[in-house]
Amino acid sequence: MRPHRMKKDESFLGKLGGTLVRKKKAREVSDPQEESKNAINLPMSPASVDVHYEDSQLEENEKHTMINPTSKDDPKFKELVKVLLTWINDVLAEERIIVKQLEEDLYDGQVLQKLLEKLADCKLNVAEVTQSEIGQKQKLQTVLDAVHDLLWPHGWTLQWTVDSIHGKNLVAILHLLVSLAMHFQAPICLPEHVSIQVVVMKKREGLLHSSHISEELTTTEMMIGQFERDDFDMIFDHNPGELSKLKESLITFFADGVYLVLLMGLLEDYFVPLHNFYLTPDSISQKVHNVSFAFELMLDGGLKKPKARPEDVVNLDLRSTLRVLDNLFNKYNK
Repeated sequence: MRPHRMKKDESFLGKLGGTLVRKKKAREVSDPQEESKNAINLPMSPASVDVHYEDSQLEENEKHTMINPTSKDDPKFKELVKVLLTWINDVLAEERIIVKQLEEDLYDGQVLQKLLEKLADCKLNVAEVTQSEIGQKQKLQTVLDAVHDLLWPHGWTLQWTVDSIHGKNLVAILHLLVSLAMHFQAPICLPEHVSIQVVVMKKREGLLHSSHISEELTTTEMMIGQFERDDFDMIFDHNPGELSKLKESLITFFADGVYLVLLMGLLEDYFVPLHNFYLTPDSISQKVHNVSFAFELMLDGGLKKPKARPEDVVNLDLRSTLRVLDNLFNKYNK
């Protein structure tokens, strides 16, 4: 007996219909993501920008910002992030805290609290460990309020909020760190003229719209406002070749810190006990100890805090060595 034709057709259509239903459901699920991609691909929008699913969950007139990936490849941007990471880890070395990624390690307020306490020599009244989002934001609010009290009277523009920091907005985090570094005169050299392209996603009338703007992270004016450019900056910027001979002699002469310690004793007219430093250092740590000890003697002698790190002098950084010597020259050449 031949099978009933209608059953065969129904079975075929049923399978086809089921496939169509499944495809339709899959499309409905992916619609928010498609909406985000379509918004990004509008004219004047970079097609290479990664769109996150949370962009499609924005409320009406709510905005979300992200850095254009091409900006992250800029050498100046990479240098800025590297310098800030090194600075934070140096400040927090005694706390045994190592920051590897700014937005992932700073968003909850824990590291920012320790950083501010070290820089400002203060103690914030916050819980040490906060797991909940509410607790993290409360800690962040306390930390950022303290930052506001420090920076606002000096005319700093505060380009961050609790929500932007907790939301791992790297632009806001960088603005915060640059401001802190300059306010506390961090012994680092921030690259000038660092700007990035920022993509702004905004939901309007139920649809996502994108635009992109240029955001300045560091400018010459900002640097001058914190650290005035000195003669060594001018020499290095315009006549680096003229310093080759000076470099060879100076950086090796003072790199282990021994002559810096002895020089301070001569200038201040006292004998430095030999057990306070290594007369023949044979390791990096011993050399760093010597230079750090020399810096302490300078501060005791009424000199300004050197705009250099002991590690920079030991690592034969010419600018740092010259700035230390210039500090001595300005004090004792009278």
